[in-house]
Amino acid sequence: MIIITGAAGFIGSCLVAHLNTLGFKDLVLVDDFNRADKTKNLENKNYRECIARDFFIEKWLTQNATDVEFVFHLGARTDTAETDIELFNRLNLNYSKALWRICTEYEIPLVYASSAATYGSGEFGYEDKHTLIPQLKPLNAYGDSKQDFDRWVLRETSRVGERSLENEGEKSEPPYWAGLKFFNVYGPNEYHKGRMASVIFHCFNQVKNTSEMKLFRSHRTGIADGHQQRDFIYVKDVVKVCAFLMEQQVHKGIYNLGTGKARTFLDLTTNTFHAMGMAPNISFIDTPPDIRENYQYFTQAVMDKLLNTGYDVPFHSLEEGISDYVEYLKKDKYY
Repeated sequence: MIIITGAAGFIGSCLVAHLNTLGFKDLVLVDDFNRADKTKNLENKNYRECIARDFFIEKWLTQNATDVEFVFHLGARTDTAETDIELFNRLNLNYSKALWRICTEYEIPLVYASSAATYGSGEFGYEDKHTLIPQLKPLNAYGDSKQDFDRWVLRETSRVGERSLENEGEKSEPPYWAGLKFFNVYGPNEYHKGRMASVIFHCFNQVKNTSEMKLFRSHRTGIADGHQQRDFIYVKDVVKVCAFLMEQQVHKGIYNLGTGKARTFLDLTTNTFHAMGMAPNISFIDTPPDIRENYQYFTQAVMDKLLNTGYDVPFHSLEEGISDYVEYLKKDKYY
């Protein structure tokens, strides 16, 4: 039995689809299933049952943990404009700690979602070295919550030897675990994400409705409008890495998950126009004040750690990923 939290969301539902293609159907899906805008993400997928997020840990998992073979913890509050620290602490930090402890107690392997938002403005670079992680300074409360859990995990795992000396047999970590710092993920099944959906999603819809796309203007000296850069990774690549880590259970640790190649928003938008068979028509608007000061102008994953585990499946190029994704959007299809 495999658990997927956040299973009705964007990456979670795509992971369900990918695991189904690999023959895995004994899946237990965890999410807030009261949201009607997520229901189509799970249509035509095979799984055992759905468990409500608030019921899962304290009631369901403690009674069924011995039957669980693996946990993918992808559920989180992901709104980068949200400022409610208590909400982030409850859903992103404390929920994750509780799940980690149960996976530790019952020896269940775990892969969890971190985020490139933890890197902040990038002043310490983008290497996924454990020694670097405690120094990172995220730019928003969402990034802080992911950073807080990464740091907590590293503290827990650094005390494994110390605890064994004090109390032989006491465990501090699951038998296998990996944290994944997702960079800018895009692809099918993000219809429900609203403002937090990828720029490709918004570009497709703007172009479809108005034949033009408005990008955020640059508010930083030396960076031209549209030349803000991110490491964009297609969701189909993300879920392949997740499945690889489950099946191979390579070295424990926190890993970057991007392509290793930053591209501009201008590149992204131009390629979306081309995939739609249209000439680019791009203009610029001010970045909204509520995110302007904490806006990341550059991210690029250093991917050596993951690639050195033996993962050798090529990532989609931005052009390939957009071309594939736009075909889903044209037909309102789900993955």
